[in-house]
Amino acid sequence: MSHDQVRLTRALLSVSDKAGLVDFARALDARGIALVSTGGTHRELKAAGLPVTEVADLTGYPEMMDGRVKTLHPAVHGGLLAVRQNPEHQAALAAHGIGAIDLLVVNLYPFEATIARDASYDDCVENIDVGGPAMIRAAAKNHADVAVVVDVSDYGAILDELAAGGGTLSVATCRRLAGKAFARTAAYDAAIANWMAAQAEAQTSAPAFRALGGQLAQTLRYGENPHQTAAFYRTPGATRPGIATARQLQGKELSYNNLNDTDAAYECVAEFDPARSAAVVIVKHANPCGVAEGATLLDAYERALACDPTSAFGGIVALNRTLDAEAAAKIVEIFTEVIIAPDATPEAIALVAAKKNLRLLLAGGLPDPRAGGETVKTLSGGFLVQGRDAATVDDMTLTVVTKRAPTEQEYADLRFAYRIAKHVKSNAIVYARNGATVGIGAGQMSRVDSSRIAAWKAAEGAARIGVPESLAKGAVVASDAFFPFADGLLAAAEAGATAVIQPGGSMRDADVIAAADAAGLAMVFTGHRHFRH
Repeated sequence: MSHDQVRLTRALLSVSDKAGLVDFARALDARGIALVSTGGTHRELKAAGLPVTEVADLTGYPEMMDGRVKTLHPAVHGGLLAVRQNPEHQAALAAHGIGAIDLLVVNLYPFEATIARDASYDDCVENIDVGGPAMIRAAAKNHADVAVVVDVSDYGAILDELAAGGGTLSVATCRRLAGKAFARTAAYDAAIANWMAAQAEAQTSAPAFRALGGQLAQTLRYGENPHQTAAFYRTPGATRPGIATARQLQGKELSYNNLNDTDAAYECVAEFDPARSAAVVIVKHANPCGVAEGATLLDAYERALACDPTSAFGGIVALNRTLDAEAAAKIVEIFTEVIIAPDATPEAIALVAAKKNLRLLLAGGLPDPRAGGETVKTLSGGFLVQGRDAATVDDMTLTVVTKRAPTEQEYADLRFAYRIAKHVKSNAIVYARNGATVGIGAGQMSRVDSSRIAAWKAAEGAARIGVPESLAKGAVVASDAFFPFADGLLAAAEAGATAVIQPGGSMRDADVIAAADAAGLAMVFTGHRHFRH
């Protein structure tokens, strides 16, 4: 037989996830493939009546140290690593009485699941697999002669190919399985490395080595554009509620842009405490185009939609409370791509179901805007890592820098607007009044241009509802970074704004403050910038 096929004669099975194990092993046994296994796997196969050899009988050593040592032995690794066409390797197997192992089936100790449930430090450490990754890497390295299976979902395809090939697998299949195996151990080690780094007493924000890992959640039809490939991966052990934890109850498959925009919307709406008020965020192209608080979700949605109904068409709607029937009935009146909420009532689910293409996602909770963590952005040949922007305006000291201090209502609106500015692409300007946005300027190269766009949006909103004065009149303004010159602030004053919130820190702060005083504006500094690129 030419060496484009690998004949399987003996398999070693050692799995923590027993799903499908017995049926898979029984099919292997039916093909005359000898079975070897360890610990709990051996007990389960034995109980099923299958002829199976315990690995301790191969090594001559019992499992010891609570199972920490069982497969780290030449009888195992020699059988996996021996090159079948190498006479010296074959002689070594014969001299030491080692039998070749042609199929390795391993899934690892559930380390990611253990850290996800906030287990104790000792429990997490005990769930770090050592022997499993060692065997996987050995088998994957010798993939010209050995098949390695690390995913239960591959069992069916393996059995189908064995049936078609008369008990053989192609070397091409073994190569594919090996690549998957190395990726699995890489993601597993990344989860361990990142968890260990987080446990260190003296943490560093820039360790010498940085590991990234993920498990495929969804293969996407394409990326930002149809000519780009894309996929969505979940970070092992991650528990932050959001797009990665959400259940999709209905609707079309999510696209790359849907996922990106939905994440942006849900992170923004999480800034609003559901115990304080209902809140709705509408996002288009990763930027909020309407945000509002209200006594109910319906009230908040209607007010958010009023900010920019044109942009809201085909947008993402995020809610900070359980979606109810009243809000659902209103949301489905216009074309919406995605609705995401912590939960939904049966009545709301039924109403959304009438729009078969509309995606409904239930995340199971809200992310904590104060929680740490990191964000990653790729560059050509590398990537950038930074801490999550966990600063919240509710925790900031607002310093009044103008002659006039904000009124109580202005203070409430300033905090509201600054929560949103944190989630608008820089340069960001947000006009808000009475707990709702009335104009948003995003992503411009100059802050004054963002100011003018936000003011124009507010004026357009007034014309849309037949109000003679711009909705910016009497509103407050939030800027994600300082005004480098007074022109951006003066644009807000000309539009009718009465109060401003910004980080401060410009060399020309004195000029900007003087302009605010001359215009009769109240202005506060936060000391915290919210750039978002």
